[in-house]
Amino acid sequence: MQDRVTYEYAIIRFVPKVEREEFFNVGVILFSKRKKYLGIKYHICTSKLKVFAPEIEIQLLKDYLNAWKLICEGNVAGGKIGEFEISDRFRWLAACKSTIIQSSKTHSGLCENPEKELQAIFDKSVL
Repeated sequence: MQDRVTYEYAIIRFVPKVEREEFFNVGVILFSKRKKYLGIKYHICTSKLKVFAPEIEIQLLKDYLNAWKLICEGNVAGGKIGEFEISDRFRWLAACKSTIIQSSKTHSGLCENPEKELQAIFDKSVL
């Protein structure tokens, strides 16, 4: 049996009209300091998007979420934030924002495998 490690995660939300505070979940970001892991999974349900915010183009959301993915990976294409330390990248992504892509408050837990935990939270919270 592997050692269990702490992790933190936040749910990624699509908020088409920030002033109305309505949203639906589109992804999860998970960070484990001990495993040096920062991962993201996302999925945009096009049928929900069409009903919830028909004026929003799906490509715009994909571009936003892809930028978050680049930052998670520490990719230079993620800009200056992508160059931050892994913990700082997570904190930046999980910080309170007033854009159409936001994250929930952070939550924590224990797991053996952060990637499997990311998938489990994603399946429960997004799909």
